Amino acid sequence: MQCIINGKFVDASDKSTMDIVNPYTEKVIDKVPNCTKKDADRAVEYAKKAGESWAKVPVHQKVEILNKFLELVKANRDDLAKTLSKETGKPITEAYAEIDNIFIAFPAFMEKAKHLYGNVIPQGTEAGQERTLQITVREPLGVMVAIIPFNFPCDLFDQKVAPAILAGNTVIVKPPHQNPSVLIKLVKLMHDAGLPKGVVQILTGEGDKVGNALALNKDVHGITFTGSTKVGKITYLNGAEHLAHVALELGGNDAFIVLDDADIDLAVSETVWGRMYNTGQVCCASKRFIVERSVLKEFEDKLKVRLSKLVVANPMDKKSEIGVLVTKSACDKVVRQVENVVAQGGRIIYGGRHEGAFFEPTIITDIPKLADVAKDDEIFAPVVSIIPCDDMEEAIEIANSSSYGLGSCVFTRDMKKAFYVASKMQAGGCVINGASFHRSFEMPFGGYKNSGIGTEGVMSTFDQVTKTKTITLKNIFN
Repeated sequence: MQCIINGKFVDASDKSTMDIVNPYTEKVIDKVPNCTKKDADRAVEYAKKAGESWAKVPVHQKVEILNKFLELVKANRDDLAKTLSKETGKPITEAYAEIDNIFIAFPAFMEKAKHLYGNVIPQGTEAGQERTLQITVREPLGVMVAIIPFNFPCDLFDQKVAPAILAGNTVIVKPPHQNPSVLIKLVKLMHDAGLPKGVVQILTGEGDKVGNALALNKDVHGITFTGSTKVGKITYLNGAEHLAHVALELGGNDAFIVLDDADIDLAVSETVWGRMYNTGQVCCASKRFIVERSVLKEFEDKLKVRLSKLVVANPMDKKSEIGVLVTKSACDKVVRQVENVVAQGGRIIYGGRHEGAFFEPTIITDIPKLADVAKDDEIFAPVVSIIPCDDMEEAIEIANSSSYGLGSCVFTRDMKKAFYVASKMQAGGCVINGASFHRSFEMPFGGYKNSGIGTEGVMSTFDQVTKTKTITLKNIFN
């Protein structure tokens, strides 16, 4: 499979390629170009040229093209879902769900784009402005780069590409190097739907090679990045070289607080949903389970029963509930992290086995609150790390000890307690009586501290992909 530059399938300028490996079978299933700086610069030039006319296309015409795109996605749903499952190792049912999210996200952004109204500052709102009328309008940033991670490539494609092009920008997609195929297919379908060449391009390759080249290009006006905090900071600095607008959605180590009056059955159910989905590879998954000691044993015992019922199978099997991690090296990292948790006082009471890219659903308990995993060591796998606490205030203290602040959640039957905890969480969101793994397309999603800058969602993304111009009518009134 090739990348797409200016509407055409092309190889890397130096003909170099990368293998795409099915993490379940560990077999090569495709090859893609490993693009170069030359390719990146060429794509930016095409994006600049395409942007001159695309910005002038009325919103209703943009929407017509995207409606045709949605029809093509529907017709190719099976192929897209199977491609996503094979190259990521996620269960096929979850792959279908991710493809189906396109039919939620795109129409929502399309409708919002029709209502990006400006504002009017009437005359006389401040001294000296009695004869002046001020009107604001939205304009596109220009050329944007969308850097997308491996765990939810289609969902992040929706969040980044749809609003950007609807606002009149052109976009160069940098897909995850591990699993770019499904996004290449989506970009092709956009062209098949009538999207002009150069409006959306996709460059495959290594992040430190093509990703950095795109971010450093002075003609890139906006960068939207989802990924690790380490790489996000590098991207931020690259964009700062030419003052590009940069939005970052980074790592997380979300706290899942269980107070002594919680509905434990509900907490266990939400743990399975919020920690096991996508085999634990979710940035806003609950990862630190801070449980009051009085309900700790009940929580552990019921969780072990629920985990024992999960179906572990070939990700392409519709019965599969747990797949594999994205690569064997990702699994090797998790093994080292779990060993470190145990060395620092944690105790494995369920699971812990691993093979290839597979890591079994695992429970580690009795983790000291000063352990690495209780603060900043984010484990991207189906691992439940339990940190016992004595009361609500200690739970809040442990939760806020992390340098991350993406999401959080609290379980309690007392709504006064719930809102108190929510108000104290140093995070971009707090779910009450549900796992922190909650991201509707409508909500503004983003984090505090090392979890990012800016938010994404129908409510807020257009603020990130447009700039505001004020048109002043001076001396318009007598």
